[in-house]
Amino acid sequence: MMRASEFGRVAVLYGGNSAEREVSLKSGAAVLAALERSGVDVIGYDPADGGLAGLEALAPDRVFIALHGRGGEDGTLQGALELLGIPYTGSGVLASALGMDKQRTKLVWQAMGLPTPESLMLEADSDWEDIVARLDLPLIVKPVHEGSTLGISIVDSREALQSAYCEAARFDARVMAERFIRGEEYTVSLLGARVLPAIRVEVPSGFYDYEAKYNADDTRYHLPCGLEAAQEAELGELCRQAFEAIGGEGWGRVDVMRDVEGRFWLIEANTSPGMTDHSLVPQAAAHTGMGFDELVLQILATTLEPRRA
Repeated sequence: MMRASEFGRVAVLYGGNSAEREVSLKSGAAVLAALERSGVDVIGYDPADGGLAGLEALAPDRVFIALHGRGGEDGTLQGALELLGIPYTGSGVLASALGMDKQRTKLVWQAMGLPTPESLMLEADSDWEDIVARLDLPLIVKPVHEGSTLGISIVDSREALQSAYCEAARFDARVMAERFIRGEEYTVSLLGARVLPAIRVEVPSGFYDYEAKYNADDTRYHLPCGLEAAQEAELGELCRQAFEAIGGEGWGRVDVMRDVEGRFWLIEANTSPGMTDHSLVPQAAAHTGMGFDELVLQILATTLEPRRA
Protein backbone atom coordinates (compact mmCIF):
# COMPACT_ATOMS: atom_id res chain seq x y z
CA MET A 1 0.00 0.00 0.00
CA MET A 2 1.22 3.48 -0.87
CA ARG A 3 1.56 6.09 1.85
CA ALA A 4 -0.54 9.20 1.17
CA SER A 5 2.51 11.44 1.65
CA GLU A 6 4.30 9.80 -1.30
CA PHE A 7 1.94 11.47 -3.75
CA GLY A 8 2.68 15.03 -2.65
CA ARG A 9 0.01 17.54 -3.57
CA VAL A 10 -2.58 16.16 -5.97
CA ALA A 11 -4.97 18.17 -8.15
CA VAL A 12 -8.13 16.42 -9.33
CA LEU A 13 -9.18 17.95 -12.64
CA TYR A 14 -12.90 17.81 -13.33
CA GLY A 15 -15.67 19.76 -15.01
CA GLY A 16 -14.16 21.44 -18.05
CA ASN A 17 -16.04 22.72 -21.08
CA SER A 18 -16.94 19.55 -22.97
CA ALA A 19 -20.42 18.17 -23.53
CA GLU A 20 -19.62 15.66 -20.78
CA ARG A 21 -19.08 18.35 -18.13
CA GLU A 22 -21.88 17.19 -15.81
CA VAL A 23 -20.64 13.61 -15.74
CA SER A 24 -17.10 14.83 -15.16
CA LEU A 25 -18.19 16.91 -12.18
CA LYS A 26 -19.67 13.78 -10.59
CA SER A 27 -16.58 11.70 -11.35
CA GLY A 28 -14.26 14.34 -9.97
CA ALA A 29 -16.27 14.84 -6.80
CA ALA A 30 -16.15 11.09 -6.10
CA VAL A 31 -12.40 10.90 -6.73
CA LEU A 32 -11.74 13.99 -4.63
CA ALA A 33 -13.71 12.58 -1.70
CA ALA A 34 -11.90 9.24 -1.94
CA LEU A 35 -8.46 10.87 -1.85
CA GLU A 36 -9.49 13.03 1.10
CA ARG A 37 -10.61 9.92 2.98
CA SER A 38 -7.23 8.34 2.23
CA GLY A 39 -5.37 11.29 3.72
CA VAL A 40 -3.91 12.59 0.45
CA ASP A 41 -3.12 16.30 0.17
CA VAL A 42 -5.65 16.95 -2.58
CA ILE A 43 -7.48 19.84 -4.17
CA GLY A 44 -10.17 19.89 -6.84
CA TYR A 45 -9.75 22.13 -9.85
CA ASP A 46 -12.10 22.96 -12.72
CA PRO A 47 -10.10 24.10 -15.78
CA ALA A 48 -13.16 26.05 -16.93
CA ASP A 49 -12.49 28.47 -14.07
CA GLY A 50 -8.85 29.38 -14.60
CA GLY A 51 -7.35 27.33 -17.40
CA LEU A 52 -3.80 26.02 -17.28
CA ALA A 53 -2.52 29.15 -15.55
CA GLY A 54 -4.78 28.45 -12.61
CA LEU A 55 -3.60 24.85 -12.44
CA GLU A 56 0.06 25.87 -12.60
CA ALA A 57 -0.53 28.31 -9.74
CA LEU A 58 -1.66 25.40 -7.54
CA ALA A 59 1.78 23.82 -8.06
CA PRO A 60 0.56 20.20 -7.88
CA ASP A 61 3.02 17.33 -7.75
CA ARG A 62 0.67 15.21 -9.86
CA VAL A 63 -2.77 15.34 -11.45
CA PHE A 64 -5.70 12.93 -11.37
CA ILE A 65 -7.61 13.50 -14.61
CA ALA A 66 -11.36 13.10 -14.09
CA LEU A 67 -12.22 15.12 -17.18
CA HIS A 68 -14.24 13.44 -19.93
CA GLY A 69 -14.50 14.42 -23.58
CA ARG A 70 -12.65 17.04 -25.55
CA GLY A 71 -10.20 19.27 -23.75
CA GLY A 72 -9.50 16.64 -21.10
CA GLU A 73 -9.48 13.23 -22.71
CA ASP A 74 -8.25 13.97 -26.23
CA GLY A 75 -4.52 14.53 -25.72
CA THR A 76 -4.58 18.32 -25.49
CA LEU A 77 -4.48 18.42 -21.68
CA GLN A 78 -1.98 15.57 -21.63
CA GLY A 79 0.33 17.53 -23.92
CA ALA A 80 0.09 20.61 -21.70
CA LEU A 81 0.89 18.56 -18.59
CA GLU A 82 3.88 17.05 -20.39
CA LEU A 83 5.19 20.55 -21.11
CA LEU A 84 4.60 21.57 -17.50
CA GLY A 85 6.36 18.43 -16.28
CA ILE A 86 3.41 17.33 -14.12
CA PRO A 87 2.74 13.57 -13.91
CA TYR A 88 -0.89 12.61 -14.61
CA THR A 89 -3.17 9.61 -14.58
CA GLY A 90 -4.24 7.74 -17.68
CA SER A 91 -2.83 7.46 -21.18
CA GLY A 92 -0.37 9.79 -22.84
CA VAL A 93 -0.87 12.24 -25.66
CA LEU A 94 -1.06 9.86 -28.61
CA ALA A 95 -3.27 7.23 -27.00
CA SER A 96 -5.61 9.87 -25.60
CA ALA A 97 -5.98 11.52 -28.99
CA LEU A 98 -6.53 8.19 -30.73
CA GLY A 99 -8.97 6.90 -28.11
CA MET A 100 -11.08 10.04 -28.49
CA ASP A 101 -11.23 9.54 -32.27
CA LYS A 102 -13.45 6.51 -32.80
CA GLN A 103 -12.76 6.27 -36.52
CA ARG A 104 -8.96 6.39 -36.27
CA THR A 105 -9.05 3.95 -33.37
CA LYS A 106 -10.88 1.54 -35.67
CA LEU A 107 -8.31 2.07 -38.41
CA VAL A 108 -5.53 1.10 -35.99
CA TRP A 109 -7.45 -1.98 -34.87
CA GLN A 110 -8.10 -2.99 -38.46
CA ALA A 111 -4.42 -2.58 -39.30
CA MET A 112 -3.58 -4.84 -36.34
CA GLY A 113 -6.08 -7.46 -37.52
CA LEU A 114 -8.39 -6.91 -34.53
CA PRO A 115 -12.15 -7.34 -35.10
CA THR A 116 -14.20 -4.14 -35.27
CA PRO A 117 -17.39 -3.45 -37.25
CA GLU A 118 -17.08 -1.85 -40.68
CA SER A 119 -17.73 1.89 -40.68
CA LEU A 120 -18.01 4.81 -43.09
CA MET A 121 -17.60 8.56 -42.64
CA LEU A 122 -20.68 10.66 -43.31
CA GLU A 123 -21.06 14.12 -44.83
CA ALA A 124 -24.08 16.37 -45.31
CA ASP A 125 -24.19 15.36 -48.97
CA SER A 126 -23.47 11.64 -48.49
CA ASP A 127 -25.22 9.14 -50.75
CA TRP A 128 -27.56 7.70 -48.10
CA GLU A 129 -28.67 4.86 -50.35
CA ASP A 130 -25.04 3.81 -50.81
CA ILE A 131 -24.37 3.96 -47.05
CA VAL A 132 -27.32 1.66 -46.38
CA ALA A 133 -26.30 -0.69 -49.19
CA ARG A 134 -22.76 -0.99 -47.80
CA LEU A 135 -23.53 -1.27 -44.07
CA ASP A 136 -27.07 -2.65 -44.17
CA LEU A 137 -29.78 -1.80 -41.63
CA PRO A 138 -29.98 -1.22 -38.79
CA LEU A 139 -26.77 0.77 -38.36
CA ILE A 140 -25.27 3.11 -35.78
CA VAL A 141 -24.59 6.81 -36.37
CA LYS A 142 -22.33 8.59 -33.91
CA PRO A 143 -20.08 11.64 -33.51
CA VAL A 144 -16.45 10.67 -33.92
CA HIS A 145 -15.18 12.73 -30.98
CA GLU A 146 -17.85 12.39 -28.31
CA GLY A 147 -18.31 10.01 -25.39
CA SER A 148 -21.17 9.07 -23.08
CA THR A 149 -23.16 8.09 -26.21
CA LEU A 150 -23.94 11.76 -26.86
CA GLY A 151 -25.45 12.25 -30.32
CA ILE A 152 -25.63 8.54 -31.08
CA SER A 153 -28.58 6.94 -32.91
CA ILE A 154 -29.67 3.51 -34.07
CA VAL A 155 -30.98 3.89 -37.61
CA ASP A 156 -33.62 1.44 -38.82
CA SER A 157 -34.52 3.05 -42.15
CA ARG A 158 -32.90 4.96 -44.99
CA GLU A 159 -35.24 7.90 -44.26
CA ALA A 160 -33.93 8.19 -40.68
CA LEU A 161 -30.28 8.20 -41.70
CA GLN A 162 -30.00 11.85 -42.68
CA SER A 163 -31.74 13.08 -39.52
CA ALA A 164 -29.45 10.87 -37.44
CA TYR A 165 -26.48 12.47 -39.20
CA CYS A 166 -27.82 15.94 -38.37
CA GLU A 167 -28.25 14.97 -34.70
CA ALA A 168 -24.68 13.67 -34.48
CA ALA A 169 -23.35 16.73 -36.33
CA ARG A 170 -24.69 18.92 -33.52
CA PHE A 171 -21.90 17.46 -31.37
CA ASP A 172 -19.07 17.05 -33.85
CA ALA A 173 -17.99 18.07 -37.35
CA ARG A 174 -16.97 14.46 -38.01
CA VAL A 175 -19.72 11.83 -38.03
CA MET A 176 -19.50 8.12 -38.75
CA ALA A 177 -21.88 5.27 -39.49
CA GLU A 178 -21.07 1.81 -38.18
CA ARG A 179 -22.44 -1.63 -38.96
CA PHE A 180 -24.84 -2.65 -36.20
CA ILE A 181 -23.89 -5.72 -34.18
CA ARG A 182 -26.90 -7.50 -32.79
CA GLY A 183 -26.10 -9.30 -29.57
CA GLU A 184 -24.77 -8.77 -26.07
CA GLU A 185 -22.79 -5.75 -24.85
CA TYR A 186 -19.69 -6.14 -22.69
CA THR A 187 -17.17 -3.79 -21.20
CA VAL A 188 -13.70 -4.65 -19.90
CA SER A 189 -11.71 -2.41 -17.57
CA LEU A 190 -7.93 -2.34 -17.41
CA LEU A 191 -5.84 -1.21 -14.44
CA GLY A 192 -2.11 -1.19 -15.00
CA ALA A 193 -1.23 -4.70 -16.17
CA ARG A 194 -4.48 -6.13 -14.80
CA VAL A 195 -7.55 -7.03 -16.82
CA LEU A 196 -10.55 -6.67 -14.52
CA PRO A 197 -13.65 -8.91 -14.79
CA ALA A 198 -15.88 -8.27 -17.79
CA ILE A 199 -19.31 -6.75 -17.25
CA ARG A 200 -22.32 -7.59 -19.40
CA VAL A 201 -24.64 -4.61 -19.75
CA GLU A 202 -28.37 -5.26 -20.13
CA VAL A 203 -30.74 -2.41 -20.93
CA PRO A 204 -34.53 -2.97 -21.14
CA SER A 205 -34.76 -0.55 -24.06
CA GLY A 206 -31.96 -2.40 -25.85
CA PHE A 207 -29.91 0.80 -26.24
CA TYR A 208 -27.22 1.76 -23.72
CA ASP A 209 -27.58 5.51 -24.24
CA TYR A 210 -26.89 8.52 -21.96
CA GLU A 211 -30.10 8.00 -19.98
CA ALA A 212 -29.37 4.31 -19.43
CA LYS A 213 -25.78 5.06 -18.40
CA TYR A 214 -26.31 7.81 -15.88
CA ASN A 215 -29.95 8.15 -14.86
CA ALA A 216 -31.89 4.92 -15.30
CA ASP A 217 -32.36 2.53 -12.39
CA ASP A 218 -33.30 -0.49 -14.51
CA THR A 219 -29.99 -0.87 -16.37
CA ARG A 220 -28.48 -4.17 -15.25
CA TYR A 221 -24.77 -4.85 -14.88
CA HIS A 222 -24.02 -8.58 -14.80
CA LEU A 223 -21.01 -9.55 -12.69
CA PRO A 224 -20.00 -12.25 -13.28
CA CYS A 225 -20.78 -11.58 -16.90
CA GLY A 226 -22.11 -15.06 -17.67
CA LEU A 227 -19.41 -16.13 -20.10
CA GLU A 228 -17.54 -19.39 -19.65
CA ALA A 229 -14.05 -18.92 -18.19
CA ALA A 230 -12.31 -19.53 -21.52
CA GLN A 231 -14.59 -17.05 -23.31
CA GLU A 232 -14.06 -14.36 -20.69
CA ALA A 233 -10.30 -14.91 -20.91
CA GLU A 234 -10.52 -14.54 -24.69
CA LEU A 235 -12.50 -11.32 -24.28
CA GLY A 236 -10.05 -9.93 -21.72
CA GLU A 237 -7.07 -10.67 -23.94
CA LEU A 238 -8.77 -9.05 -26.94
CA CYS A 239 -9.43 -5.89 -24.92
CA ARG A 240 -5.87 -5.81 -23.59
CA GLN A 241 -4.55 -6.02 -27.15
CA ALA A 242 -6.98 -3.34 -28.32
CA PHE A 243 -5.97 -0.94 -25.53
CA GLU A 244 -2.27 -1.51 -26.10
CA ALA A 245 -2.71 -1.11 -29.87
CA ILE A 246 -3.57 2.58 -29.41
CA GLY A 247 -0.83 3.02 -26.80
CA GLY A 248 -3.19 3.01 -23.82
CA GLU A 249 -1.66 2.81 -20.35
CA GLY A 250 -2.46 3.42 -16.70
CA TRP A 251 -6.13 2.56 -16.79
CA GLY A 252 -9.01 2.53 -19.21
CA ARG A 253 -11.95 0.61 -20.58
CA VAL A 254 -12.82 -1.13 -23.85
CA ASP A 255 -16.40 -1.68 -25.04
CA VAL A 256 -17.27 -4.78 -27.03
CA MET A 257 -20.29 -6.41 -28.70
CA ARG A 258 -20.72 -10.18 -28.96
CA ASP A 259 -22.82 -11.21 -31.92
CA VAL A 260 -25.35 -14.03 -32.07
CA GLU A 261 -22.64 -16.39 -33.36
CA GLY A 262 -20.42 -15.68 -30.35
CA ARG A 263 -17.85 -13.46 -32.05
CA PHE A 264 -16.49 -10.40 -30.24
CA TRP A 265 -16.36 -7.00 -31.97
CA LEU A 266 -14.42 -4.03 -30.60
CA ILE A 267 -16.50 -0.85 -30.50
CA GLU A 268 -14.41 1.81 -28.77
CA ALA A 269 -11.76 2.53 -26.16
CA ASN A 270 -12.14 4.93 -23.26
CA THR A 271 -8.96 6.45 -21.81
CA SER A 272 -10.66 8.47 -19.04
CA PRO A 273 -13.61 6.37 -17.85
CA GLY A 274 -16.33 7.62 -15.56
CA MET A 275 -16.01 7.33 -11.78
CA THR A 276 -19.62 8.01 -10.82
CA ASP A 277 -21.91 5.75 -8.77
CA HIS A 278 -23.14 4.23 -12.07
CA SER A 279 -19.67 3.80 -13.58
CA LEU A 280 -18.27 0.50 -14.78
CA VAL A 281 -14.62 0.51 -13.71
CA PRO A 282 -15.50 0.81 -9.99
CA GLN A 283 -18.01 -2.03 -10.38
CA ALA A 284 -15.41 -4.30 -11.99
CA ALA A 285 -12.84 -3.44 -9.32
CA ALA A 286 -15.35 -4.09 -6.54
CA HIS A 287 -15.97 -7.58 -7.93
CA THR A 288 -12.29 -8.37 -7.21
CA GLY A 289 -12.62 -7.08 -3.65
CA MET A 290 -11.14 -3.65 -4.37
CA GLY A 291 -13.06 -0.79 -2.77
CA PHE A 292 -13.52 2.59 -4.44
CA ASP A 293 -10.91 4.38 -2.32
CA GLU A 294 -8.32 1.70 -3.02
CA LEU A 295 -9.12 1.84 -6.74
CA VAL A 296 -8.55 5.60 -6.80
CA LEU A 297 -5.21 5.17 -5.01
CA GLN A 298 -4.19 2.41 -7.43
CA ILE A 299 -4.95 4.68 -10.39
CA LEU A 300 -3.06 7.56 -8.80
CA ALA A 301 -0.11 5.27 -8.07
CA THR A 302 0.40 4.75 -11.80
CA THR A 303 1.71 8.35 -11.92
CA LEU A 304 4.74 7.19 -9.91
CA GLU A 305 5.80 4.88 -12.75
CA PRO A 306 7.69 5.96 -15.88
CA ARG A 307 5.64 6.23 -19.06
CA ARG A 308 6.23 3.78 -21.88
CA ALA A 309 6.19 6.53 -24.48
